[in-house]
Amino acid sequence: MRRALPLIALISVSAPAFSQTKALPMKYPETRKVAQVDAQFGVPVADPYRWLENDVRSDTEVAAWVEAENAVTNAYLATLPGRDVFKARLKQLLDYERFGLPVHKGAHYFYSRNSGLQNQAVLYVRDSLDGEGRVLIDPNGWSKDGATALAEWVPSEDGSKVLYTVQDGGTDWRTVKVLDVATGQATADTIEWVKFSNLAWAKDGSGFYYSRFAAPAEGAKFQALNENQQVYFHKLGTAQSADRLIYATPATPKRGHMVEVTDDGKWLVITSTEGTDNRYEITVIDLTAPTPTPRTIVKGLENEWSLAGNVGGNFYWATNKDAPRLKIVAMNLYARSATPPIAEIVPEDPKGAVLEGARIVGGKLIVEYLADVKSEVRRYALDGKPDGTVPLPGIGSVGGFGGDIDKTETFYSFTSFATPATIYRYDVATGKSTPWAVPKVAFDPAAYDVAQRFYASKDGTKVPMFVVKRRDVTGPAPTLLYAYGGFNISVTPSFSATRLAWLEQGGVLAVANIRGGGEYGKAWHDGGRLANKQNVFDDFIAAGEYLKHEGVTSQDGLAIQGGSNGGLLVGAVTNQRPDLFAAALPAVGVMDMLRFDRFTAGRYWVDDYGYPSKEADFRTLYQYSPYHNVKSGKVYPAILVATADTDDRVVPGHSFKYTAALQAADIGDKPHLARIETRAGHGSGKPTDKVIEEAADNWAFAAKWTGLTVKSVQ
Repeated sequence: MRRALPLIALISVSAPAFSQTKALPMKYPETRKVAQVDAQFGVPVADPYRWLENDVRSDTEVAAWVEAENAVTNAYLATLPGRDVFKARLKQLLDYERFGLPVHKGAHYFYSRNSGLQNQAVLYVRDSLDGEGRVLIDPNGWSKDGATALAEWVPSEDGSKVLYTVQDGGTDWRTVKVLDVATGQATADTIEWVKFSNLAWAKDGSGFYYSRFAAPAEGAKFQALNENQQVYFHKLGTAQSADRLIYATPATPKRGHMVEVTDDGKWLVITSTEGTDNRYEITVIDLTAPTPTPRTIVKGLENEWSLAGNVGGNFYWATNKDAPRLKIVAMNLYARSATPPIAEIVPEDPKGAVLEGARIVGGKLIVEYLADVKSEVRRYALDGKPDGTVPLPGIGSVGGFGGDIDKTETFYSFTSFATPATIYRYDVATGKSTPWAVPKVAFDPAAYDVAQRFYASKDGTKVPMFVVKRRDVTGPAPTLLYAYGGFNISVTPSFSATRLAWLEQGGVLAVANIRGGGEYGKAWHDGGRLANKQNVFDDFIAAGEYLKHEGVTSQDGLAIQGGSNGGLLVGAVTNQRPDLFAAALPAVGVMDMLRFDRFTAGRYWVDDYGYPSKEADFRTLYQYSPYHNVKSGKVYPAILVATADTDDRVVPGHSFKYTAALQAADIGDKPHLARIETRAGHGSGKPTDKVIEEAADNWAFAAKWTGLTVKSVQ
């Protein structure tokens, strides 16, 4: 049931209009400079804050700097009108029941659920589709601060056990454990040093496959490069030291390996890659063979190969080989040839839709497409004959459709900007979707308007952008512009309770689908990476100019936000066009483009960024690196840099050094601050209370500098 839109009443904490806001000079902590200059290809590159790369846990000077920066930032944020209003309303908006996709194994249905304001989602189990759920794993008691999360979980085929991982403080490292479903107790099985890994049960439940790295050196857990990932099998009831090595590539230490077991339990499929590109080698092991031996069936790290399922030795793949927007092919592993023959099953969509995923469920191929950044789901027979579609509730994003080839039941989620994720059960045999979990929210989705617009970038490329606002908002309004622009990742319509707090106050949300993402396939990705990375920044700048020209926002009313690669985006465009933006919110960004590949997972990113050690790539990277291109003498927008001390994906030194460069430069009197979270990482596993605090700070900061009048919500 929907609840009525709450009354919005003006109270005394309203922010003044931007034109009335006068910035006062900020007093920042002193940051020591060092005479670090590296000569790279004849170019002297200064790095005066190199020491801020050190781990806050082991370097007392870095720890003191973080404490001093947070003290200044917290003191400033405490003065912002509306901060408490945002925080109070965010608690209300996030206080709704949220479900994850169910997984049916044996006699049980497993699913995650957050009752509303729980810091971490809880794993539940039901004995029937609509039965009473009981708590299986509740991570909320694992730590006092709520920052230890239940991450991945996988039930065994018979539903008697659950593999699950523990994520502490936001780190990418995982500890793997096993739970007995009947007793609700964890077994003694414990696996350490797992990161970027699938978990795959043997079909007989005797053990599981996983990928791991060697234990890092003492004190290097959060910064050491991740290399030489290996695939192991763990037999239940044994120590990790007894685990059997299944697959490794010591001659190519940069390769990572993901492992899965086919639905029939007869094949192990290992997908190997060296970076973030979807360019894979595929190795299979016939588990029924007298001596199971790895056999590489796709060589060369050239194309994407994602398994949709198999029927005996006939494997179905989604691939971009000779199909930039992907197609589905079949490969017969029993054929007597060194390279299995390939047959096209579902060709590349002739109208431009991008194939996002495929799965064999109930004897049918269920295929997800993205058409102009909106989800479509189509059905095909295993010979490729079209078999209708899966009707969706509207324009939005869909995910799920896991299941088995011999079972007709599957589940999917649907969401859009004003539609919280709803879970549906889909019956392949009848073609009928039935709501399984419908959230009850404290706002009226019908009160919001979602429009898709197309604008021209600098080189004339048409770029799509979603614009979301309350239906009663007319004329220019303070606007939050978001984008990502990298790694073939598509930014599709999705619900965010935290963003709703901004929209509810009369702000506008704009989401630009800039190049570098996967919205239009390989060409769209290629158009925004490596030597073409400037297109990403041009697309984003053009989005801001369009929003002003079309009267969506005012000249002084545009804030920008992005995280990770999107944090790089925000840092780069702020340097290039500081006049265009009133406020900038770069989060966990890659800010030093000349040293990103030296830490943790950074070496994977060369597929999108290039190699700092290669001259052509260096010159491109140096030209836009946020840390190296802060320009004194220009007036910058207000900037709130966000990072976290346990981010072991984009190490916080990126944001530390960037913040120090901002604060040392002559770029105006608006605040240039760092918000440094403790016991948090790159984003996943962040407890709800920290999510609320961060969003309240971001929106209050953006409201202050865009002129958004903050109102109480009753």
